[in-house]
Amino acid sequence: METASTKSTAAPQAAETKRNPWLWIPSLYFAQGLPYVAVNIISIILYKKLGLSNTEIALYTSWLNLPWVIKPFWSPIVEIFKTKRYWIVIMQFIVGLGLAGVALTIPADNFVKYTLAFFWLLAFSSATHDIAADGFYMLGLSKHQQAMFVGVRSTFFRFAMITGQGLLIMLAGAIESKTGLPPVSIKVAAAPQGDSVQAFSPETVSAPETKGDLRIVAFPEMLTLDPVLRDKAEVDRLIGEAKAWNQQHGFYRTESKSDEVEDPSWWQRKISAPLAAGWSNNISGPLAAQLRRSFPKEVPEEDADGKAANFGIVYLKLNGDLPENENVVVNFGLSSGDKSIRLLEGDRFTFNKGNATVPFAAVVQLDPKLTHATLGTFTARSGNIPLAWSSIFFLLAGLFIVFCVYHRFVLPRPTADVVHTGTASNAVSAFFITFGSFFKKPGIIQALAFILFYRFAEAQLVRLAAPFLMDAREFGGLSLTTGQVGFVYGTVGVVALLCGGISGGLLAARHGLRFWLPAMVCAINVPNLVYVFMAIVQPDSFIVINTCVAIEQFGYGFGFAAYLLYMIYFADGPNKTAHYAICTGFMALGMMIPGMFSGWLQEILGYKNFFAWVIIATIPSFLVAFMIKVDPEFGKKTAKE
Repeated sequence: METASTKSTAAPQAAETKRNPWLWIPSLYFAQGLPYVAVNIISIILYKKLGLSNTEIALYTSWLNLPWVIKPFWSPIVEIFKTKRYWIVIMQFIVGLGLAGVALTIPADNFVKYTLAFFWLLAFSSATHDIAADGFYMLGLSKHQQAMFVGVRSTFFRFAMITGQGLLIMLAGAIESKTGLPPVSIKVAAAPQGDSVQAFSPETVSAPETKGDLRIVAFPEMLTLDPVLRDKAEVDRLIGEAKAWNQQHGFYRTESKSDEVEDPSWWQRKISAPLAAGWSNNISGPLAAQLRRSFPKEVPEEDADGKAANFGIVYLKLNGDLPENENVVVNFGLSSGDKSIRLLEGDRFTFNKGNATVPFAAVVQLDPKLTHATLGTFTARSGNIPLAWSSIFFLLAGLFIVFCVYHRFVLPRPTADVVHTGTASNAVSAFFITFGSFFKKPGIIQALAFILFYRFAEAQLVRLAAPFLMDAREFGGLSLTTGQVGFVYGTVGVVALLCGGISGGLLAARHGLRFWLPAMVCAINVPNLVYVFMAIVQPDSFIVINTCVAIEQFGYGFGFAAYLLYMIYFADGPNKTAHYAICTGFMALGMMIPGMFSGWLQEILGYKNFFAWVIIATIPSFLVAFMIKVDPEFGKKTAKE
């Protein structure tokens, strides 16, 4: 954003040094991509593994987009104070500190508060690094080199995405599995003359004697339930006693969704008491009630005479004590067999020093319509989740300290990268003049509508995609492990995203953006139907899941090309660099706001209804795409080119 008022006499600068661009461009843009992925993707999976609700995950991680929303407002500071080279090096050091802070606070009791503080530090540092790196790219290269290396910078940014949301997540999954106890499977059958729980008395249940290494003990290993209807009041009372037992003995951490029965969500209670009460009483409460009535989740049906399906209890404990401050997190759910047998209580719980040898009560219930004999297998898997994820963030922190030292010596010193001696007030004044000129551009209303609503549906889907893949099947998810999510969403998905983006760019260059816009708006929205399919069918095949995610990500990459090209088209003019930065701020805002309420909406609707809503939410995207005007020749290769 250079204007007459910001160009001023530069402070003395060291002699110019030049470097081969291959020595610093790949590492610089790899370093640019990693913290962005850590804040916007890895944080979602981290918080899911640590037991937060989807409401909290979507809200917290969407708020972390704010630094990229307001990034254009502090770009003059980077422009005036110090060199862009200095900002790159110092921001990489701060990013390293932020990543180390996340790693250190994951095992803490109040990990949500502390990790979010460090994620905010990461987000602001990463956004500032983006400003400096993109500016330095233009200062450190000639026009010819800028064009030649634009593909290189994009490629290494995408490599950072594959590394962050693919390889690192798979590594976390591998550490979880290696640090966990051997998995335990329990058979649950429905058959006439089976068992019926008459009283909840865990003290009288005796576990089998086991010796040797620490492991999870499940009893009974085979549970047979009679598919009969029982008195609903009695069933509710016994299940309530089991849940109370689990909470009483500390099997749920404070942040676990199982402890949030009557506690209002963060966005209702963390603002101020009167505002929160007004929101809850007048807006979110009535809206949630209406949504629940209109789109009820699928729950076991009850007989008209007050009957409920039969249920059973499986007890799980450790065969020995745990050391102080050591926890074993257990994920429990249906791994194979008939989905008519579902888990009511116990999808995620924690053993610690105080409850290691106390039996945890997992409650399973039959479908009330079930009348025939059937079988399901439930599996308990454990892992040291804090250790696994702390290791990942310590690895990233060390990598960024290496980046900081490496770029301190390898980055060139362009003569144009100078410390300006102009005043901050002049820079701010110039910025607001440029900012104001953006809103005077022809078609600004249609352009802002397009930037804010083109990804309205995708902004909601992206916050819940990973939680959906990881949630237990009893809760509508696909029950994938951490490593499987890293592969399907971070490797197969990213490769498909790259292919879609490259295809979109090539085709737009052949026939122009205007020609391909209808196909691209369909591509970014219609493939969302695969999530509706997966939510309804809940496929067991890992190949089917990978194929569905690849289809959606390819369509997203293809359709996103139109989004980027339109921002370039609209920002063109005397202040195109600054105007494009403003466009990216609105782009981040368009992702942040819908994402904030997406988790709350999903927990009310359930996954099936939520993904159906996502399809409805694509309508604004189609509307704004046909509102904008684009020169038919934009994007086409000219005769001169």
